[in-house]
Amino acid sequence: MSSLVSAGAIRAARERLAGVLQAVPTYRSDTLSRLTGRDVLIKPEFRQRTGSFKIRGAFNLISRLPPGREVVAASAGNHAQGVALAAALTGRAATIFMPEGASLPKINATRGYGATVRLEGVILDDAIAVARSYAESSGAKFVPPFDDLDVIAGQGTLGLEVLDEAPDAEVILVPVGGGGLLAGVGAAVASAYPPGVSTRRPSVIGVEAAGAPTMSAALAAGRPVPLTSVSTMADGIAVGCVSETTLAHAEEFVETVITVDEEEISRAILLGVERLKAVVEPAGAVGLGALASGRVPGTGPVVVVLSGGNVDPMLLAKLIDHGLSAAGRYLTLRVVVGDRAGSLASVTADLARLGLNVLDVEHHRNGRPIGVGQVEIQVTVETRDRDHHAEVIAALEAAGHHATEVP
Repeated sequence: MSSLVSAGAIRAARERLAGVLQAVPTYRSDTLSRLTGRDVLIKPEFRQRTGSFKIRGAFNLISRLPPGREVVAASAGNHAQGVALAAALTGRAATIFMPEGASLPKINATRGYGATVRLEGVILDDAIAVARSYAESSGAKFVPPFDDLDVIAGQGTLGLEVLDEAPDAEVILVPVGGGGLLAGVGAAVASAYPPGVSTRRPSVIGVEAAGAPTMSAALAAGRPVPLTSVSTMADGIAVGCVSETTLAHAEEFVETVITVDEEEISRAILLGVERLKAVVEPAGAVGLGALASGRVPGTGPVVVVLSGGNVDPMLLAKLIDHGLSAAGRYLTLRVVVGDRAGSLASVTADLARLGLNVLDVEHHRNGRPIGVGQVEIQVTVETRDRDHHAEVIAALEAAGHHATEVP
């Protein structure tokens, strides 16, 4: 059986990280508490140095190496930045291998922390293979993103902070990719509630993308299961397989794992921007998606770990647009009218009377299933939510228009 991180190792990691981490205290969200009917607390780790929790595990491992020893890692983003900063803070060289399609802002940020960045391979697995080969040939220390007890201990310091900042929490929601953060938080929480203590410890629940259910698959099988495909916008947790070590921690310390689909992740990002004034990357927002979906057990206080905020601005615009669509904030209608002067004006006038902002209009006479003397108008408007869609269609029908929603 794989070794488990000890309570002492997590406490020692906390001491090493003193003065390194930025304080990001847990706070209560009045808005989310009203929306969900239970106390919701936010751990805003996206405000941490490098924009995610990764500096915790990276620094805890790297600071224990002999002075001057080079470190090497492979990552498409957050782990790269955590290793780069940890190396800079400990005065050593860092070489980071990233796939050729890595986000330019993440490449530049990693270089900005002083690391040498090398672009290798099409996918992350290619970069990992090259990084391991480089470490073997150069003597550099390969820093894994999650499969290491020092890394897990570092991530566990987040769990200790949550216990201090939200002592009444009933549930702690933790994003899951490779499982390092989940393992660390689970171990930290368990360490504060040893056997024989009557107080009920908080349930640690993992949340992963439905398109990359690595931990769910491993827990069901009782062993790490390499996924045949991974498909999710949450690239920070798009991992093909957990490790024996992180699985062992999940089996020992974690209550359950919830999966969220792409629409739930999109809506969570939008919820973060609109209600929390927070820019959170898809991987960091999955816990918020689980909470908003109503699938988190219990009625007591819940802590949502927003684990990262490193998202390309151009991608963020697409994600917000996708989130608006998923939340029913756009409605595209097909309206068939007579091919005569004033027909389009009549439709738009009725939309205006309903207080709807028109985003796009298309006018078609050919190639559509319409009768002679008819035209099809396809119009997209802004709406409040999906319930509003039915209200708009009913109002247009009452005004004499034949309107149907375009999926």
